[in-house]
Amino acid sequence: MPLITPNLVSIRNVSIKALVLLILLNLIFVLARPVPTLGRFSLYNSLFPGRQRLPYGDNPERAYNLSLYNLEAMFASHELADGVKPPDEFRVILIGDSSTWGFLLPTEHTLSAQLNSAELELPDGRHLRAYNLGYPVMSLTKDLMILSYAMRYQPDLIVWLFTLESFPKDKQLFPPLLQNNAETVRELIKKYDLDLNPDDPDLFDHQLIDLSIPGQRRSLADLIRLQLYGILWAATGIDQDIPDTYSPRMENLPAEDGFQNLSPPYLRENDLAMDVLYAGIEASENVPIIFVNEPMFISEGENSDIRYNFYYPRWAYDQYRQIIAHHCKVNNWYCLDMWDSISPDEFTNSAVHLSVRGSAQLAKYLQEVIKQVASNSN
Repeated sequence: MPLITPNLVSIRNVSIKALVLLILLNLIFVLARPVPTLGRFSLYNSLFPGRQRLPYGDNPERAYNLSLYNLEAMFASHELADGVKPPDEFRVILIGDSSTWGFLLPTEHTLSAQLNSAELELPDGRHLRAYNLGYPVMSLTKDLMILSYAMRYQPDLIVWLFTLESFPKDKQLFPPLLQNNAETVRELIKKYDLDLNPDDPDLFDHQLIDLSIPGQRRSLADLIRLQLYGILWAATGIDQDIPDTYSPRMENLPAEDGFQNLSPPYLRENDLAMDVLYAGIEASENVPIIFVNEPMFISEGENSDIRYNFYYPRWAYDQYRQIIAHHCKVNNWYCLDMWDSISPDEFTNSAVHLSVRGSAQLAKYLQEVIKQVASNSN
C-alpha cells in the first residue's frame, strides 16, 4: 500500500479547502445576484463626465463604447445620473430608437444636443434640459422598459419618438436588451397586462450555471470595460465610430407591397402593439408625454408609387398614421406627426437616420411644441 507523504496530505487538504471555498463563493454569488447592484457603482459623473447617450456600440476600440445589458450600469454611466436634479431645471427625456440615439451623428449633433443648444427658458424661469435615452433597435417594449427605469430621475416631460417599424407585435421582444432582461420584461407584461407572451422563447432564462461567477464573467468584464472606456470618452468625446463613407438609404425600391408578415389591403389595429403606448402613459405617472411619429425618408425612385421607402409600403404606413391619429384624438394625447417634415436629402444610411442638418431641423420643429406643452403642464 503506497504511503501518502505529509507534503501530499497538505496539498490534498489545501486543494479540498480551495474547492469548497470556490463552491461556497459561487453559491453566494448565485443567491446574491450582485451584477445589477455592481452596475450602480460607476466612475462616470465623478472621475469623468457622464455619457450623453446610453452606451451602445460594436467597435469598442474605435468608439470607446460598448453594448451591454445591465440597465443599472447603463444609466449610472449617463449624465442623467449626475447628482440631484437642479431646482431650476425642466427635465425632458427623449425615448426612441437609433434615430433618437443619433446613429452616424456626433454627440453634439444629436436631437437632445440640438434642443439643449437652443437654451430654452420657460415662463416660470426654469431652463429646459433634454436627455438622450434613445437606444438602437426598434421596439416599443424596449422603449417602455427604458422609460419605466428613467422615471426615478424625475422627468418633467417625456418625448417618445417612434415609427411603424417599432409597432409589430412579433418584433416587441426582438431587441437583445429585452431578451437579456427577461425578469424586468415579465414584470412589465404583468404590471401593464401587455399582449405579450411572458414565456416567449426569445426571453433568456438564466440557468444556475449562468448565474455563477464563470457564467457571469462576460457581464463582469463588460462592467470593467465600460469604466475603462470612460477615460477615453472623457478625453475625446467620441462614443461612436462614424465611418467616412457609408451606403446611402435606398432610393430605388423593390416592387413588393408586404410589410413584415402582413399583406395588403388592411393593417389591423391588432397587428400593432398599441397597448404599449397606453402602458407608457400609465408608467409616466402623470408626467406629460409627447408622442412623435418621427420623420422618414420618402423616395422618388423606382416603385415609389408602391413603397415610401425600404421599410414601408404605402398602404401599411398610411393606415398606421390613421390608427395613431385616432388614438391621439380620442385620448386627447399630445401627438406630433412629423413623418414628411424633413427633406429626403437629409437622411443618411437608412430611412430614419438624419443628417446633422436634419437633426437640427427636427429640433427646431420640436422646440415650440415642447415649450408649449411644458408651459401648459405648470
